[in-house]
Amino acid sequence: MTLFIEQCLNGLQFGLLLFMLAAGLTLVFGIMDLVNLAHGSLYMLGAYFAATFAAFTGSFILGAVLALAATLLVGMAVEVIALRRLYGRDHLDHVLGTFGLILFFDEAVRLIWGPEGLSLPLPSWLNASIQVLPGVQYSAYRFSIIVVTLFVAAGLYILVMRTRVGMLIRAGASNREMVGALGVNIKLLYTLVFGLGAALAGLAGLMQAPILTVQIGMGENILILAFVITVIGGIGSVRGALVAALLVGFIDTLGRSYLPDILRELLSPAAASTLAPALSSMLIYLLMAIVLIFKPEGLFAAGRK
Repeated sequence: MTLFIEQCLNGLQFGLLLFMLAAGLTLVFGIMDLVNLAHGSLYMLGAYFAATFAAFTGSFILGAVLALAATLLVGMAVEVIALRRLYGRDHLDHVLGTFGLILFFDEAVRLIWGPEGLSLPLPSWLNASIQVLPGVQYSAYRFSIIVVTLFVAAGLYILVMRTRVGMLIRAGASNREMVGALGVNIKLLYTLVFGLGAALAGLAGLMQAPILTVQIGMGENILILAFVITVIGGIGSVRGALVAALLVGFIDTLGRSYLPDILRELLSPAAASTLAPALSSMLIYLLMAIVLIFKPEGLFAAGRK
């Protein structure tokens, strides 16, 4: 039972981390109608910035704050310099343009930080275990990820649904021409939205950095999961991204934990060990296929954020 609770917490932590990445992706697509393949590169930059600033300042928290600000500024600069010219074009142009940005960021990171990976050590107060339930110990850092992402998700909901800026964001998603005709600076709004999406990707990257090695291309595999979450939840729906991310997080974590034991009851240990990881990955795409069969627009329609 203790192991099951720990794995459920791992699924929650992984799902919320994926939500940070997918929320920025779905905001940019739903509001700006931009397919941004370079979103994973911003996730990578968040991790590199965090490792660099933490080493420079000697503080994990200060390094994370500076990394978040740096990723925000990079995202806004990318929108102004490169992506603004892609608005109104075909999605194929978006794919080609942002794929070029992936190559640019990968080579830029190689030039600045070198080909070797970086590490982001945790402070002692995070590199420990805490008791979350009677008899259940859990990583303090992974638990902090859950807490931080829940606060960020609540803040994002308040921003989008309860503030004037959020009203403009939702109006721009519905009818950008009318919003522009009413005197709203659409270019500035798009820059802020893209910067927010970049900051969310950077936050996901810097939180994942202490768990995995910070390396070139680290955002490209997880970007696939972010797109799957966006499709399952409904393109443009932040609420759908949260629900889909939690589903994917639980399915992936519990599948990898328990599927090998289930398969060992039916197959040889060697065959079970080989087959289990593949089936665990397939479960996520099977979920996407089932959702699209019954709800082609995703769990939540784009207009219901």
